[in-house]
Amino acid sequence: MRIALGSPERSGQRSGPGGPSGRARLDVELVRRGLARSRDHAVELVARGRVRVGGVAATKASRPVTPDDQLEVDDTGTDFVSRGGHKLVGALSAFGPHGLTVEGRRCLDAGASTGGFTEVLLRSGATRVVAVDVGRDQLVPALRAHPLVDVHERTHVRDLRPEQVGGTVDLLVADLSFISLTVVMPALRRLVEEGGDLVLLVKPQFEVGKSRLGRGGVVRDPALRHDAIRGVARAAAEVGLGVAGLTVSPIQGPAGNTEYFLWLRADAPSFRESALDTLETPDQDSEPPKESPL
Repeated sequence: MRIALGSPERSGQRSGPGGPSGRARLDVELVRRGLARSRDHAVELVARGRVRVGGVAATKASRPVTPDDQLEVDDTGTDFVSRGGHKLVGALSAFGPHGLTVEGRRCLDAGASTGGFTEVLLRSGATRVVAVDVGRDQLVPALRAHPLVDVHERTHVRDLRPEQVGGTVDLLVADLSFISLTVVMPALRRLVEEGGDLVLLVKPQFEVGKSRLGRGGVVRDPALRHDAIRGVARAAAEVGLGVAGLTVSPIQGPAGNTEYFLWLRADAPSFRESALDTLETPDQDSEPPKESPL
């Protein structure tokens, strides 16, 4: 087990956003001290009980800490830059035995954010990854500087054309928020060459409509979640894509939403209702797959 120890600063010296005492959020301070690669990574470490403040396990990433607080991180097995990495590993593990490959392929990560999906694609042998996000300054420095990563920030995938990213790609993965996949499906399709694959994270909370959300924005009714999957599958069919695979994400969304991965291909069959019968809610207490570092 590897323990990383933060080096506290002199009392009274500011360590980040906060008041005169120099207090800062725990997740911010973990990144500042180099104990987490991003705030998403820091939140994940805290959620899994990997962080101690003054020898006591931290339970909230938002708790305030001071420059004098000793921070300890056990980062064994949690070396992805974000929770998204564990999600995509689960999808590749499910679809890989049925023919989905990453190695030797040019890929596009739509909604790259801090780079969880991008990192997994690189580890899996992608020859190049186009990282696209509508925001800016989110991709972690190690991935931003990676020679096989092309960064396109302030870019909405709905408006993206193949010529802007050097042509169509072999594999497209997507983790989009605050927009339905049904809206961007035509754009995603045009970015992938014939014979290519799309692996899309279906987030029911952004598919079913606000009026159907439960408390906290969580879609708790399995029937509504299945409606979300059907809707995305229909949108895929409208642009000539069939469903090669469907699996539940091994990790829920931040608010507790169960999410799913759809694997789409032009030569795949139409969506079958029977596929919904095999879906199960992920075990949230299970450990995510361990991966070697970049």
